[in-house]
Amino acid sequence: MKAVPLSLKEANEFVASLHRHHAPVHGDKFRIGCADDNGKLIGVVQCGRPVSRYLDDGMTLEVVRLCSDGTENVCSFLYSRCARVAKELGYKKIITYILESENGASLRASGWHLDAEKCGGGSWDSPSRPRALLDNQISIFEQKPKYSTEPKKRYAKEL
Repeated sequence: MKAVPLSLKEANEFVASLHRHHAPVHGDKFRIGCADDNGKLIGVVQCGRPVSRYLDDGMTLEVVRLCSDGTENVCSFLYSRCARVAKELGYKKIITYILESENGASLRASGWHLDAEKCGGGSWDSPSRPRALLDNQISIFEQKPKYSTEPKKRYAKEL
């Protein structure tokens, strides 16, 4: 396994083809790919500003997408790499959100800790801005709505 540079377009194409419940991002600060020994792309991570304005202090970075083809240890590898890059760029903390049903093993293996529970998720639908859930996206994993309403957990790592 090795880290490889990616364009935003390449990362978004990988996310669009494999991510269980998120669409590609419109932008990010940086992204890292993970390739197998044959050079095949097997995972991507994209980091950007925190989505929550309360956490966007200029010193915190958020993993906004992490996607793999299911190859073992790819997620831990990518979480570790993006934390290392964030630290080198001068960030003090890195965060990410996972669904409540996900166990966070890759994050814990990479030295991250559970920061908050039941934060985020829920319905984005409101009377002033109605939103409908979209059909499921094709995935090798268990099918879930593309925009999940499941509560989330926040993991963090102090850099």
